[in-house]
Amino acid sequence: MRKLSVFCLLLIVLAACGNNTDEESTDQTGEDAKQLKKITLVLDWTPNTNHTGLYVARDKGYFEEEGLNVDIIQPGEAGAEQLVATGNADFGVSYQEGITEARIQNVPIVSIAAIIQHNTSGFASLKENNITTAKDFEGKSYGGWGAPVEKAVLDSIMQEDNADVEKVEIVNIGNTDFFTALEQGIDFAWIYYGWDGIKAELRDQPLHMNYLTDYSKKLDYYTPVLATNENMIQDDPETIKSFLRAVSKGYEFAIENPSEAADVLIEAVPDLDPELVKASQEWLSPKYQDDAEKWGIQKLEVWENYANWMYENDLLEAELDSEKAFTNDFLP
Repeated sequence: MRKLSVFCLLLIVLAACGNNTDEESTDQTGEDAKQLKKITLVLDWTPNTNHTGLYVARDKGYFEEEGLNVDIIQPGEAGAEQLVATGNADFGVSYQEGITEARIQNVPIVSIAAIIQHNTSGFASLKENNITTAKDFEGKSYGGWGAPVEKAVLDSIMQEDNADVEKVEIVNIGNTDFFTALEQGIDFAWIYYGWDGIKAELRDQPLHMNYLTDYSKKLDYYTPVLATNENMIQDDPETIKSFLRAVSKGYEFAIENPSEAADVLIEAVPDLDPELVKASQEWLSPKYQDDAEKWGIQKLEVWENYANWMYENDLLEAELDSEKAFTNDFLP
């Protein structure tokens, strides 16, 4: 959830590093040796069911079939977008909102596939608190991470209910867990239902969700996405195609086999709660592709809608050239 925020450290290190996709590793299997290309994939956050297809692609050998040795890492303080933009990671999990902001700052990061076809995030509150409309946000406390986009989104959807965002107490809770924030007196927060919402179900804490997509088509943006940088696109397009062939197979497997895909993620990341992963996977698997013609596809209209919304709400210094922010060219 916290990676919905802006990222502004990218420009500091853009010139410092180069692309690292030329490295190769030797993987010995019995007497056969395969020359596999070493690739780094950085997540946006700790592993969860947004990432299941990536682990399936790795652990079921789909990457290896494409001649790739993919190392899946967590971002640390640098952030996935920063590592990808500087070439310190070949691919990363990002978000349309972050890439939009980066492109305006001339950061050369490009979305190459939508992991989930529609925005599954929204403002969550305990059902017992009866916060059922955006009008009900008035007089309540919102727990966020301190990004300007939060107030803009709140304002946008509250206007649909003739409500005043200035009547919301906006509290910066940083990385505090959603449930901990509720215990500390926060009335509602911005979550992805596929993880925290499912966790609430398992804890027998019914939630009410005000999904962003309930209020505006412009807020139905791609979150999360897979990204790479412009150097990779120019210098090594075949590796991108190989990578996405494997990843597409991984997510297609997760769509068709949510239980088995969940087992792959649980085995790969033993610290995860198996019950949560299983339940989350059942909820999320149909949403990876949803109504799209195939997994990963992105529409220009979606990019333009959200960029225009950001510009209209003074979240961008200039208008986005949406056609350069994403591409479907590498999808199988």
